[in-house]
Amino acid sequence: MARYRGPKNRLARREGIDLGLKTAGSHAHASLLRRLKITPGQHGQKRGRKPSDYGIQLREKQKVRRIYGVLEKQFRKYFDTASRDKGNTGEALMVALERRLDNVIYRLNLAPTRTSARQFISHGHVTVDGKKVNIPSFLVEKDMVISYKPKFTGNPLIKKMLEDKSPNIAAWLEKKGPAGKVSRLPTRADIGEDINEQLIIEFYSR
Repeated sequence: MARYRGPKNRLARREGIDLGLKTAGSHAHASLLRRLKITPGQHGQKRGRKPSDYGIQLREKQKVRRIYGVLEKQFRKYFDTASRDKGNTGEALMVALERRLDNVIYRLNLAPTRTSARQFISHGHVTVDGKKVNIPSFLVEKDMVISYKPKFTGNPLIKKMLEDKSPNIAAWLEKKGPAGKVSRLPTRADIGEDINEQLIIEFYSR
């Protein structure tokens, strides 16, 4: 399945929440929030059919998949791995997604979106413990240090991100300049998005 390359806000409207896929000014962001309750398409506003249990489960799965930018086949692999975990399947799934390197760059406020973080990683601008890692799905471990290569910190977008005096950094991460450290592995409580992972479990258990 190819990665979606259409309008980012269309996906947000389809799921009814801001997926954090697009950087926008305050006016554009407010406009998106006003339209989130309207599904895409000419007759989106008129759709009033009550969704089935399957439809609700599918939408939750799609929402989480789109938040983290994961393709269907890869997302299923995450679920299958989580289902083999001795603990809670839903929590194991969410923690694995949260540990993705592209998400870590985003959570460190070193990229405006997970999409841009994915691009920075794929283009070889990111190091983990001093070694280049160009795989966005790389899973970080405790005490790993994530950083940009020195030359890349001159990028105008990165310079602007680093000038943010009050960045919103995930509680399980530490940040100093263009580098961050995994102080501990994330827990389900660290994930602020409105997600019901039980619906995803029910979707794959049908």
